[in-house]
Amino acid sequence: MNEKIESLERVARRVRRKVLKMVHETRSPHIGSSFSAVEILVALFFQILNTSPERVNDPRRDRFILSKGHAAPALYAVLAERGFFDEKELDSFAVDGGIFEQHPNRDASRGIEITSGSLGHGLAIGVGMALAGRIDRAGYKVHVLLSDGELNEGSVWEAVMFAGHRRLSNLAAYVDANQIQALGCTREVLDLRPIGEKWENFGWRAQEVDGHSFQQIFQAVDNFDGSRPNLVVLNTVKGKGVSFMENNLLWHYRSPDDEEYRLALKELGD
Repeated sequence: MNEKIESLERVARRVRRKVLKMVHETRSPHIGSSFSAVEILVALFFQILNTSPERVNDPRRDRFILSKGHAAPALYAVLAERGFFDEKELDSFAVDGGIFEQHPNRDASRGIEITSGSLGHGLAIGVGMALAGRIDRAGYKVHVLLSDGELNEGSVWEAVMFAGHRRLSNLAAYVDANQIQALGCTREVLDLRPIGEKWENFGWRAQEVDGHSFQQIFQAVDNFDGSRPNLVVLNTVKGKGVSFMENNLLWHYRSPDDEEYRLALKELGD
């Protein structure tokens, strides 16, 4: 397992460098939100999800939904690393006539299951997919990644209640709890802690882990409850991997200039 984790950590570093390049070249926002989600995305696509580039049309494949759609650069970089499309296609991010927009646009052939970006919708869509899978006895699982700021949306809690009531054991949600949202710290905008306890009150099994630790992420998945939906609260750092971006609200929207790009690349091991 140590060799596997070391390999995934190398993938995560490459993903962060790809995200940095995409954001810098297009002067795009959301690098902080992308960096905090790298480990969970790598863990999902390289270990947890029962899917692959060869199975994009398989009705039994697991589904992944990036509900926090503003972290799209991280998703694109991970999908490229996993082989869902040629890495050169990342050059078409956020440019006129390009393939990849700043928020995901559904393209199942490239591993993107839904269009997202308007926060609060992804979990509800995932609940519908999970319920359909149960009715059809299709055998797939649905995994949804949300942000902690996104939990301000009332539609999230409607989905939480419905999934718990229906005991959708083929549904897993992950909350990227990086503690910072668009206009401030989550505890100051709307403090929802303890997140896991609230979800458990609606019938979920909740666990809390270091969201940058592959070992803890895999252990949480191994401990999923097979009789109800599962939540993993990922304690993460916004801007993880670049010291001057970490825990800094500025990097929710700002893109690095040339000097900051050079310094960030150095920190990411280029």
